[in-house]
This record gives sequence, structure tokens and C-alpha cells, in this order.
Amino acid sequence: MPAFAAPGRAAPSLRGKVDWQDATVVSVRPEGARAVTVRLALPVWHAHVPGQHYMLRLTAADGYTAQRHYSVASPPDDTGHIELTVDRVEGGGEVSGHLHDVARPGDTMAVRGPLGGFFAWPGDRPVLLIGGGSGMVPLMAMIRHRRRRGLAVPMRVVACARTPEDLVYAAELAPLAGERHTILYSRSAPEGYPHPVGRLTAASLAPDAAEALAGDYEVFVCGSTGFAEHAGRLLTAAGVPTSRIRVERFG
Repeated sequence: MPAFAAPGRAAPSLRGKVDWQDATVVSVRPEGARAVTVRLALPVWHAHVPGQHYMLRLTAADGYTAQRHYSVASPPDDTGHIELTVDRVEGGGEVSGHLHDVARPGDTMAVRGPLGGFFAWPGDRPVLLIGGGSGMVPLMAMIRHRRRRGLAVPMRVVACARTPEDLVYAAELAPLAGERHTILYSRSAPEGYPHPVGRLTAASLAPDAAEALAGDYEVFVCGSTGFAEHAGRLLTAAGVPTSRIRVERFG
């Protein structure tokens, strides 16, 4: 993986150095009620840093093309493959709709990456991850990377979803040694749920924000623009320096 300099690290993007290539769909599986995970085999594979993304391009028979950026959900040790988890876009989406309704094993599609450096965590510092909805995708790459490599650095996770059915990667959000996970629901929750149902609040974030501040954690926030800005405001109000907060907005 590329080397990073801390604390203000940002590796240069590989844009312009990585060519388009035809990836083959290995599998398409549901991920919660609203998303699918597409597993792709790449003929030319580059190890990514958790948090990086790929461009995906579809070309119609008449030559029309559409492309989108998707974060990688799989860890960098998944040699030869990447996994992209994609939400179903309400009202339809050219690329997301194709991945949900059309893509099948054996199909090919053009990809380019890995790209990006600001929102990337190589696993060398304590980290707090805050994700809303599909914003959990690049954060899951970080969780899987820590587990696959057996890293000892502390990790705190705050996963936010509308309902239990909407929670992506639910089976993997049971914390392992050195991890603490908090799951928050904004619309409905299962019986016995220990937190108030509703939007992320200063109170619900306070324990993790305090630990991030005291332990010199890096903080990664990913979700919709509204969610990411709200979480960022809560973190700064809790005293976390903006230099430690990295934000990625989806949509």
C-alpha cells in the first residue's frame, strides 16, 4: 500500500496513472434491504488503501456511457478482486439500477482505480468511524482491513441507519477485540434497543468523541451531505480538532 505521512497525510490520487480495464462480475448479493454488493475480478490489480474508490463505467450498445464513483468495501488483501456496495437510488439511477437489476456473474464492466488519498486509513493510528447508510461502505473496508491484518490499534464505530433492515453489513458489526461498535437507528429499532430512536445527537456521540479527543484518534465520517455535515458539527462542538476529521459526502 502507498505510504502516508501523519497527521496531515494525503497520498496523491492515482488518477491518470491507472488505466481503464474490463472487470468481470463474480457475484451480486443483497446487502440489507436497499443495497447490493458486486464482487469484481480485475485482470490488473492494484492494492488499495481502505477508503479509496474506483470509477465504474457502463457503455450501451449505441455508445452512450455513464460512469460513477464507488468506494471499495473489501480489504486490500483481497488480491485480484474488489467489492463495491451500491444503494438503490430512489427514482432510478443509470449505473446503480444496472448493478441492482441487470448485472449478473460473467458480465464485464470498465473500472479505473484505486483513486483518492485524503479519505484513506492504512491502519496505523487509532480511528473513529462514523457512517450513515451507504456511508458505511469505505468504513467497512477499514474494519475488514484491521481484522484481516490483526491490527492492534483501537477502533470505534458508529453506524447509523434508518431501520434494522437498512443496516448494511449487519452480520459484521459485532465488535471484536479492540473495537467498540454503536448502532443507531433514526426511524425504527428492534425491541430492547438501548438508545433513543432518532437522528445522531451530541449525547449519543459524546463517549466516542471524548475518546477520540483524548486518544488522538483520526475520525472518518461518511454519508449523505446532510448527515456528514451534521456529524462534523457535533464532533467540532465536542472539541475534536478539524485537522483530525476527514469527511466524505455521498450523493
